[in-house]
Amino acid sequence: MGIVVLWVIDLPNIIVVALPDSSGLGCRLLDGSIPAVLTQPGDFIIGGVFTIHTSPKTTEHTFMHAPEPLQCRGSGLDFRELRFARAMTFAIEEINNSTELLPGIRLGYQIHDSCASVSVATRATFQLINGLDPIFSLSASCSKSSTTLRPPSLVLGLSVSRSLISSSLPVLQVSHYATCACLSDKQQYPTFLRTIPSDKFQAAALVQLVKHFGWTWIGAVRSDSDYGNSGMAAFLAAANAEGICVEYSEAFYRTNPRSRVRRVAEVIRSATARVVVAFAAAGDMRVLFEELLELGFPPLQWVGSEAWVTDPLVTPFDMCLGAVGFGIRRAIIPGLRTFLMDLSLAQASASPILQEFWESAFRCRLASGPVGPGAQVCNGSESLQQLQNAYTDTSQLRITNMVYKAVYAVAHGLHSLVCAEQNGSTLHCDRGMKPNPLQVQHVLEHIRKVNFTLNGNRVSFDANGDPVATYELVNWHNTRKALSTDEYADMLHVCVCKSLQVPKSVCSESCPPGTRKAVQRGKPVCCYDCVPCWKPCYFCSADSLDCVRCPSDAWPNPQGDACIPKPIEFLSFSEYLGIILAASSVVGACLAIAIAAVFYLHKDTPIVRANNSELSFLLLFSLTLCFLCSLTFIGRPSQWSCMLRHTVFGVTFVLCISCVLGKTIVVLMAFRATLPGSNVMKWFGPPQQRLSVLAFTLIQVLICVLWLTLSPPFPNKNMKYYKDKVILECDVGSAVGFWAVLGYIGLLSLMCFVLAFLARKLPDNFNEAKFITFSMLIFCAVWITFIPAYVSSPGKFTVAVEIFAIISSSCGLVMCIFAPKCFIILFEPEKNTKNWKPGWQKSLRQLCICPESCGGQE
Repeated sequence: MGIVVLWVIDLPNIIVVALPDSSGLGCRLLDGSIPAVLTQPGDFIIGGVFTIHTSPKTTEHTFMHAPEPLQCRGSGLDFRELRFARAMTFAIEEINNSTELLPGIRLGYQIHDSCASVSVATRATFQLINGLDPIFSLSASCSKSSTTLRPPSLVLGLSVSRSLISSSLPVLQVSHYATCACLSDKQQYPTFLRTIPSDKFQAAALVQLVKHFGWTWIGAVRSDSDYGNSGMAAFLAAANAEGICVEYSEAFYRTNPRSRVRRVAEVIRSATARVVVAFAAAGDMRVLFEELLELGFPPLQWVGSEAWVTDPLVTPFDMCLGAVGFGIRRAIIPGLRTFLMDLSLAQASASPILQEFWESAFRCRLASGPVGPGAQVCNGSESLQQLQNAYTDTSQLRITNMVYKAVYAVAHGLHSLVCAEQNGSTLHCDRGMKPNPLQVQHVLEHIRKVNFTLNGNRVSFDANGDPVATYELVNWHNTRKALSTDEYADMLHVCVCKSLQVPKSVCSESCPPGTRKAVQRGKPVCCYDCVPCWKPCYFCSADSLDCVRCPSDAWPNPQGDACIPKPIEFLSFSEYLGIILAASSVVGACLAIAIAAVFYLHKDTPIVRANNSELSFLLLFSLTLCFLCSLTFIGRPSQWSCMLRHTVFGVTFVLCISCVLGKTIVVLMAFRATLPGSNVMKWFGPPQQRLSVLAFTLIQVLICVLWLTLSPPFPNKNMKYYKDKVILECDVGSAVGFWAVLGYIGLLSLMCFVLAFLARKLPDNFNEAKFITFSMLIFCAVWITFIPAYVSSPGKFTVAVEIFAIISSSCGLVMCIFAPKCFIILFEPEKNTKNWKPGWQKSLRQLCICPESCGGQE
């Protein structure tokens, strides 16, 4: 008969005391064996250790005789733990009745009571491992016991303790209750598996729950045990990563002096945190709640771990109404309630533990036991159906289901080990197979690889021996309703002390938009002051740690919590200044066209013919382009508009000045031609005039081509001049190219001005030199004053200054050169004759620029 033990317990340093056997053949243990509370023989024995009693029977040692063996028949029978033990026997009976799992093999069990005592649990565990015979042969090795009862060749373990597990014994341990994350370390605990999720997952889930409700200022209490310390350490690490601050972290244990528990209660009561996260055992929380009830405290929001948030030990405390936490998923185990209730008085009398349960549950005494005065005798009419306690409550089978799954996991592992299968059918199972302790790792691999479905739940283990972590979100109400994880998103309100309002627990209130958090010295990061973002180009959203600089083309909104694009400024056709300048440009162009029409209608008159009509019409055309090119400076700058506006402006103005320069040279050459023997005019006739205008213009075209090729103008966002808006302008690209274009225009204008100035005193009749001098004087004055105005004007006014210079200089040419001639043509036609002269000293030929206009007269 092999023995399979379901066990997990602390293994402290143990001293085994042995006395000589009376037979002289060996020795025996000082204490006798601890009998199992529930037992059944079988081919393989599954052992279990449960905390059925909360404390062992205490005896006073007089040191006058051998101490009595440790016993668990003390006070405090835990009905819930008894239900766990009975669920284990139920699962084993199901497996024994199954024709598919371990057919032909009968499983047995030995269930021990640990009494919540490490020493009792340790003795029971060693007893399961080493056998039941207390006599040891002196001639045999320590690893062998007597031949009367053979020790088990294989031991498997089912954990019932949250303490650390021994890694030195050849024990396969499958836990239904040990959640410490440290047990996933296979270097220390290579033979440990469990059906309950690791606290690593629960700690992360609790942090997300706290974060979901915006609780950034919390208190933390824990059991001073491996479970509480390990679980809280994982929680605090995850909380710190999420920016959750802990005002205090206190540890206690239910066996601590009352002063220690009271100090923890005082800390909770005096703290400012309204949310308390408790990673503790149910028994510890019950002691703490009792102490808090005596002290009195303001309403608190409790966030609990699975160990107590679903435990009936703490449900009577109304202070926990509204508590939230994660519990092991509920399950339905068909037939379990019927099995638990199918307990007769005769069955109870046959087992000491069931007899004690019967007497405790019905408050009577069995006839076979001692009956004191006034005690009621159990008569067999008692019915478990009428009881409402932790044993009969199968509405929320959480840990019970973990026991159930653990037993089935062991059975499936044994099945794959001892049974041969073919095509999915079991051929036979070797009931005589007895694995030795050296094969523990081999057996472990069979159990670790199990993967089956049990009542709709998958049962499997990962590389660390952990199952897939699944929890239910629990919220305490008067109905004790447990919310499933699917209802998590809909749970917007938490019931705290009968108030349907989500509590607030923060060290400092949220910082409004436009302010940043300034951590208070010596306090956690959750305690801060709200400091305004004083810099005008910075913004800060709510609860930001620092002010953020807006992009260069953006600006904080009035609330200071976001950046908005800065308004873009450019000279547009929709604003008054743009409309006025555009209208002036169009009017100037129309004026030039009108003058050209007047000249065309009077092209045969002396005043038109005497002023070189061909250059006059070309000049009027170029002036029209000069007026219209100012329109390219209005509107949103683009790549093409930036290149077009500067090049068109440069070429048209050079064309215009070239025409004026040509007319000036013609005037000088004409009067020089009146000298005796002079033939100058044949060297500067109409063809030469056209070539000069073309040559001067082509030079500017070449400059513009080089400019556009090497570094053309481009649209640019100027954010330096104004802080609250963006100026959209055309960057000239190459400053050399830009000033070369303006410089060439200025050079031609200066040449024209000098030549016109030299010809200003020539005879007045039909002489343009004086008017050209005035026009060039205005032109040069405009563009000289343009330079400082252009450099100092802000934003769109820079473009406006440039347009104004174009329009005003063009108007100067029109008014000075063409306005007097149009006035004579339209209003003083008598002067527009070849016979008119201001005095007898001047002859018409002296005033003629073109000889043919004088009609051949002297």
